[in-house]
Formats: sequence, structure tokens, C-alpha cells
Amino acid sequence: MRKIQVKILLLFFVAVPVSFAQQPQKPNSVEIYNQIKKLNFLGSVLYVAAHPDDENTRLISYLANEMNARTGYLSLTRGDGGQNLIGPQLRELLGVIRTQELIEARKIDGGEQFFSRANDFGFSKNPDETLEIWDKDKVLADVVWTIRKFQPDVIINRFDHRSPGTTHGHHTSSAMLSVESFKLTNDTKIYPEQLKFVAPWQVKRQFFNPSWWFYGSQEKFDAANKSKFTKLETGVYYTGIGKSNQEIAALSRSRHQSQGFGSTGVRGLESEYLELINGDTPKDRDNLFDGIDTSWNRVKNGKPIGDLISKIIEKYDFSRPSASIPDLIKAYSMVEALDDDHWKKIKSEAIKNIIASCSGLYLEAVSNEQEATPGSNLKLSLEAINRCNLEMQLVSVTTLPDQKMIPQNTVLTYNNDQRINIEIKLPENLEYTQPYWLKEKAGVGMYTVSNQEIIGIPDIIRQVKVVFNVKINGVEFPFERTVVYKYNDGVKGEMYNFLDIVPEVTTSIVEKVLIFRDVRSKMVPVKVRAGKDNVNGNLQLELPKNWMVSPKEIPFVLDKKGSEQTFYFEVTPPINPEESILKSIVTVNNKRFDKEVTFIDFDHITKQMVLKPAESKAIRIDLKTTGDAIAYIMGAGDEVPESLIQMGYKVTILKPEEITPEKLDSFNVVMTGVRAYNTVNALANKQNILFNFVKSGKNMIVQYNTFGRTVTNQIAPYPLKISNDRVTEENAKVTFLAPNHPVLNTPNKISAKDFEGWKQEQGLYYPNEYDDAFTPIISSHDKGESAKKGALLVAPYGKGYYIYTGLSFFRELPEGVAGAYRLLSNIISLKQPVEAPKQDIKQ
Repeated sequence: MRKIQVKILLLFFVAVPVSFAQQPQKPNSVEIYNQIKKLNFLGSVLYVAAHPDDENTRLISYLANEMNARTGYLSLTRGDGGQNLIGPQLRELLGVIRTQELIEARKIDGGEQFFSRANDFGFSKNPDETLEIWDKDKVLADVVWTIRKFQPDVIINRFDHRSPGTTHGHHTSSAMLSVESFKLTNDTKIYPEQLKFVAPWQVKRQFFNPSWWFYGSQEKFDAANKSKFTKLETGVYYTGIGKSNQEIAALSRSRHQSQGFGSTGVRGLESEYLELINGDTPKDRDNLFDGIDTSWNRVKNGKPIGDLISKIIEKYDFSRPSASIPDLIKAYSMVEALDDDHWKKIKSEAIKNIIASCSGLYLEAVSNEQEATPGSNLKLSLEAINRCNLEMQLVSVTTLPDQKMIPQNTVLTYNNDQRINIEIKLPENLEYTQPYWLKEKAGVGMYTVSNQEIIGIPDIIRQVKVVFNVKINGVEFPFERTVVYKYNDGVKGEMYNFLDIVPEVTTSIVEKVLIFRDVRSKMVPVKVRAGKDNVNGNLQLELPKNWMVSPKEIPFVLDKKGSEQTFYFEVTPPINPEESILKSIVTVNNKRFDKEVTFIDFDHITKQMVLKPAESKAIRIDLKTTGDAIAYIMGAGDEVPESLIQMGYKVTILKPEEITPEKLDSFNVVMTGVRAYNTVNALANKQNILFNFVKSGKNMIVQYNTFGRTVTNQIAPYPLKISNDRVTEENAKVTFLAPNHPVLNTPNKISAKDFEGWKQEQGLYYPNEYDDAFTPIISSHDKGESAKKGALLVAPYGKGYYIYTGLSFFRELPEGVAGAYRLLSNIISLKQPVEAPKQDIKQ
């Protein structure tokens, strides 16, 4: 029996996104026709940038759907370092969300998605810093690998490699690495270890995709000399689906929900420009592929295939796509006979899927449960139905990864739904479901992926599949389907998830940061979750020797899969300040389990399961707090309220409609979450109530907002203008501008040590213009820059205080940075009267 190879399927043009990401796509007659047209174009374009959302979806859609080019987007990062507008997930969990958003975007605009191992560590002001943190050689290797694997004729860079310091350092770095790779990919001496799997490849030409943003304004761009640029008229209208290219691009861009990039589609004429930076100049300047053979003639013995596909296109019957199947089968057999492995794999897979679409052939493998453990038995319900008059035969099914073939020899007659129930035993060594780039320990700037062959693959690699071997007109086709789980939701209807392979048991320490302000012990809740029925074992909490824990272990029994139970350990900290890592360990039948499971579930992306070490950070800290009651107004999403509770505060999440004088009367402090004034429109009408709250003798703490897009211009009771100023070097030296101010002295004495060990960045979007009523407390700056004084601004207003801070508390507190807790306690504790000398502010 021949081994079934796992293939990466081509993404085809989809007119309208499905309601829920996991549901199978069912192309209509027009979409099938577009897929057939795409068969006759053998040209590829790779678009290169740094992050999710950097890509030009208008251009990607145009290349994929108007030109029919195989179009890929290489995003060097997964967007791990940004902010999240739809939930509290940050860092690697945010990267998982944005990965899925890019995958969904490509389903809409017709592109394919790739990544490097670069970790988005946050904003970077120049490429020198970026490439030092990223490990330039490894990221360059990934760019070369992607090019050799994808084999693009043309590369288009989103950013300009010649303008370091004018944009995000990641942006410029993506262009610089792309340009450097141009002369490397065809050199066998460069990354020779890759050549076990791919061949050298030379890109024909490389472009930079300028836009008005690089010129400062649309007016300047319109006035610029673009006579030497390639011009593409991308404002096309697709009559078959009733949408403009821009409307499709807007749907694609609107998948970036975690970034708030919902986009409204437009219509009419529109142009994109490309500046040649490498390779030969096209004689026809506005023809991207001029001089590049994009027909089947580029493949030995390919011309007859192109002729046959042209015939299929010409005779295509929109009312009866199945009429094309006999010729498509001939084309498939001809492609399978080619020597060219690259186009052979791409086009044979495409033709095979088109045949299934033309026939209405529906194949599905459904598990009776969403989660299964390695070594367990799994019941599958298989469905096969042929919805055309052409007779087919289901010869057999092959289960993966065990490669077990089960003969069927069932005739698939017209519209006769065949249901088959099978049971398989999952391998004992089957890997758990998780993003493969998170499996190994990562560094600050790079994810670790040891297996060269999977570098760049966008999605989770799911191993449990079923291959339906179907014979059509005497030719056998292997149709591979990933095993899914589906159920009916009373509101949403049919819902799909993929099958997840889970550990027998997972565990988690409920609180990710544990604050011990003195030597008193604390009860620490730890959860245990069963991955299968009838799990019993022992739970332990591992700590360093100078921490005490009781009991040493707790036995448990969980009867049902998916059931959870919470246990409590009494933890006593050491006398002196210290930071430590707590680890939750479960032992079942002498087997150790130490993973925590996190589910990420949003309607616009495929449900994700992430496994991480079951750990928590414990901090014995010299921290004094007041007993203030805090009203917290959520913004874009953060975990600051949980941290405040750990500090001992009573915290209430306040909805905008609950902001009334009566409701606020029971609180001493109001605190707004990150980007609240960018995202919560209702705050525009609540400012007088909040300012009167401060005037009465209370405190209002406003965390960072981005500049230029606030719901009101009066976010403070005094003039305050937010800028793009930030300090990205998290350990930049801090100068105390107002050393005697209570915010640096009461109840905790703040020193330079409190700014050590900060994560990702010190702060962002600092105000650079503000009223004299504000006292700037600290200043710092990145290398080579002037001092930034807007990180923490304090202003008395009436009997209370208004505080604006761009310091990244939303990152530091969940990371357990002790100094951030101490400083925030002082901010919350501010009380008048204050004897703080006014500082001489130079704006």
C-alpha cells in the first residue's frame, strides 16, 4: 500500500466568508469556474511584510483573482506583540488569534499564508534593534526557505528597505531581509541543509509596493512622479459574484478583529503602484509577469494540458459543472504524468478538488467526541455522497496517521448518501493538538521550531485524518479530510470544531501571579481537568525549598472526561522578598502531566487549543497598599483587574451605562483600561461625571490610549495631547523628575530598582503636550533619543487627583513585575494635600 502524503491544500477564491470558520466550504458554480481558470496560470507572487494586517489585501485579491496568480503572503511574525481589542489574550495567545485571522483573511482574498519563526516582541524603532533581537540569520533562513518552497516568480515588499527609522523596525527589517534573500535563494552554498527538501530558486524580479502612507499624505503621493512605477488597475468588478476587488479586500481585512480593522468596501477605479528594486525591467512596464512564461509551456510536456484546460473553460456549463468532469480527469492524469514536481503537486491537488466540487462530492469524517487522548479508541462517522449523474465508487478509506486501509467497494449512485461507522485506535505516541511553534521553549525574539520541514506552515498540524479513495471514470482519487466534531447550536445551527488530541489530564494554577505582601500563608487554588473518563492520580505543587506548601500532595478522582475539580494548597513565602515559579504537577500511573490547557474560541476563527506549562509566578514582595475600592472601566481588554485583586483591592468592573454619581459614590478610585478612550464610545458622555468624581476628592487613573482616535478630545480635565512617543527599551534608565512627590514615596519608596525586569516595553503613546497643572513624575528614553516626560502625569483637580499614565502596566502586572505593583499602589493611594514642588517643564 502506498503511503498517503499529507499535503498543504491550495486556498481558492471564495466570494463570501462562511459564517463560522470551521465549516467546510461548498463552492458554487461561479467559484468552480474561477478555480478552473486558475488552473491555466502558472505564475506566482509572494508578498512580504512583518505582521498580520501589514498585507495589502487589495493587491493580494487582485493578483489571486483577476490575474489568477498563485499568491502568498509571508508575514515574518504572528503579531504576538500587539494589543487585543476582543479579549484579554496577549503575547503568544494573541499570536495564535492573529494567525487564525490571517488564515481566514486568505480564504477570502484567495492568497496563501506563511510565517517565519520571528517573535513579535513589540514595537521597535529601528531595524538594527529588530535584527539583533530576532536573530537575523535565522529569520533570513526562513525567508530563503519560504521562497525556495513557494518558488515565486515575483516578490513584492510592503515596506521600503532604504528608509530605516521611518517606521516600525520590524517593517523595515522585513523589506531588508527580502531584498537580501534575492541573491541567496539560488546559491547552493546558502543554507544547504534546506536542500534536502527544496531546490534552489531564482526570483525573476522584486518590487516595493509604495502608497500614500510612505509619502506623508494622499496629496503628496498623487503629485509624485510615478512614471517609472508599474501600475496595476486593481479596482475591477467581478460580475460573477457581484463584488468589486476592493469589497473582497475589505472583507479580508475585516477578519483582523483583534486589531479593530473592520473595513468598509469601496467601488470604482483604483490603482496600485510597484517600484522595481531587483531583477530585470519588464518591457511592458505595467505587466508584472512580462517576459515570464506563465502558461503550461513552462513545464515540459505541459502544452497539451493547457490546451485541454482552455477547452474545459470554453465549454464550461454553469448550470451543469459536472459536464466538465471527464476532461478534468484527463487533465489530472496528464498532470500526474509530469516530471515537474512543483507544478505537478499544486495543479493535481487543485484539479482533484475541482472534480469534487463539480460533482457535488461531499466527504466528511466526524468524531463522536471533540477531545480524545493518545492510545484511546475513537468512533468515526463517515459520510460520502455523489450529487451528479456520473457513477463513482468508494474503493476504500485510509485512516491517518496509522495508515490503516479499510476496503469499502461501495457504488456512490446519484444523491444516495452513504454513511459508514468505523472505530480506530489512536497511536500511543500521537502528539497533542497545539500550535507547533509553541511546543518548544521560545526566546525573546524567536520561536523554536526544530523540524525544518514544518517551518512556515501557518496552522496547527492535525494528524488524525481520513483519506477517501474514490474511483471516478476508472481513475482513483485520494481525498483527504481532517476529522472534525460537529454539533447543533440552538441559535447558530450547525457548528464545527476540529478533533483535539488532549493529555489524559491537564492542570492549572488559577492565579498566574501570586502576591505575598508579608509572611502570612495563602490558599492557592489549583485545577485539574480530565481528558478522559475515570482518571485518578495525585496532584502536587512544586516550589523552591525556602517556600513551604501543605499538603505535599492531594489525591483526586475524576469520573467524566471534561470534568474539573479545584484543590487548595497552603503556601507560605520566605521572610525576604523573592520571586519564584510554582509548578502544578499531576501523576497518573507513574506518568507525569504538567500542562495547562487554554481554549480560544471566537466565531470568526477556528477554535484553538493551546498547551502551556502549568506554572504561576509567586512574589514575596515589599508592598504596602491602601484599602481603596476601585471601579474599573474595561477598554480594549486586559488583565489588570485580576492583578489589582491580587494586591488586595476590592475591584468592581463598571459598565459605561453604570457610570453615575450614585454608583461612583462607593468607590475611592476609578481606573480606565487600556485604550478605553479609543474603544468605549459611551465614555464621551460620561466625562463630567468622572471629573466631578475627582473633584470631590477621589482619584481617576487613565491608562494609555492611542493618539488621534479618541472618542472625545477631553479625556482629562485639563488640556492633554497624546503623541506617538514611547520607550521601547524596557530597561531604559529612569530619571525621577519629582523625587519628593508622594507618588514616588507613599506608601512605597520607589527607586530605580522598581523599573528593572520590565517586559516588552516601558511605555507607549505618552502625551507630549499637557497643561501646567500636570506634574511629570519620571522621564526616560530609548538610545539616541530625547527624554520623554509623559509616562506618568499627575494633576490635582478639586480635592482629588487625575493621573494619566502610558506605562505598560497591562503587560507588567500579568508578568509579575514587582516594581510595577509597588508604583501602581502609590498611584492608587494618592491623597491631598500634597507638598510637591512644581517642576520646570520644557515642552
